[in-house]
Amino acid sequence: MNRTEARELAMKCIFQMEAQNEFVKENVENLLAQEQLGQHKEYIDSILNNVCEHIEEINQSINEYSKGWPISRMAKTDLAVTRLAICEILYLDQIPKAVAINEGVELAKRYGNDQSFKFINAILKNIG
Repeated sequence: MNRTEARELAMKCIFQMEAQNEFVKENVENLLAQEQLGQHKEYIDSILNNVCEHIEEINQSINEYSKGWPISRMAKTDLAVTRLAICEILYLDQIPKAVAINEGVELAKRYGNDQSFKFINAILKNIG
């Protein structure tokens, strides 16, 4: 597993937490147990722990910069990608902001609709 795949797995876990409407890392332990995390276990744990701990602040950042498009209207995949990237920007000092933005945009291109990456890019550029 490389860092991009680890980031994708973390995004899927965030998506699952949103689907369950409960931001508790233990809810995704089954998903993580099936994966060979290797050297990226610490990174994934850090992402998920920070998202769980700071979900309100992350959501406030999204609402502040999404220009009249509240979280309740966002596609769940876009929301998961955005939360992941914001978490990297705000809480993981070892990840450069440009990398977090670029990786978020790439995930949005892969999992979102035709406009997702533009929307997510606009939000992320204003954070941090």
